[in-house]
Amino acid sequence: MFDLGWSELLVIGIVALIVVGPKDLPVLFRNVGRFMGKARGMAREFSRAMNDAADESGMRDVAKTFKSATNPLESAMDGVRDAARSMTDPTPPKKGEGLKEDPGALDPERAAQKKKIEAGAARAAAERQKREAEAAAKRAEESARKAEEMEAALKKDGEA
Repeated sequence: MFDLGWSELLVIGIVALIVVGPKDLPVLFRNVGRFMGKARGMAREFSRAMNDAADESGMRDVAKTFKSATNPLESAMDGVRDAARSMTDPTPPKKGEGLKEDPGALDPERAAQKKKIEAGAARAAAERQKREAEAAAKRAEESARKAEEMEAALKKDGEA
C-alpha cells in the first residue's frame, strides 16, 4: 500500500518526536496502532462481505467453469485428486451420507406431501369433468327443446 522504507520511517519518527514530544509519543503510537487495527478490521470485514456476496451470486461456480474451460487438463486432474482423496479418507461417512437402501424412495414426509398433491389434483380433475358433463347435459337439453320446437313448427305449417 504505502512504500515506506526504514529511512522514511526513521525520518517520520524523528519528526514525530520533535513535534509531539517524548512524553506524549507513546500515547500517539498507541492511538495510531488502534486506528490501524480498526482500519484492518474494517478491510477484513469488507473483503469477507464481498466474498460472501460472490458466493451467493455464484461467482465461484462461474470462476471454476472458466478455469475448467481454459485448462481442461488441470480440471481433470483436480477431479482425479478429489476422487483419490475421497477413497483414501479414513474417516467413516457421516450419518445420512451415502446411498439410501432404495435411492428412488422418498422420505416419509415428502411421500405424504406427494399423496396430498395427487389427491388434490384428482379432486380438481373430477370437479372439472363434472362441470363439463353438466354443461354438456344443458346443451343437449337445449338442443332437444329446439328440435321439438322446430318439429312442432313444421307440423303447424304442414297442417295449415
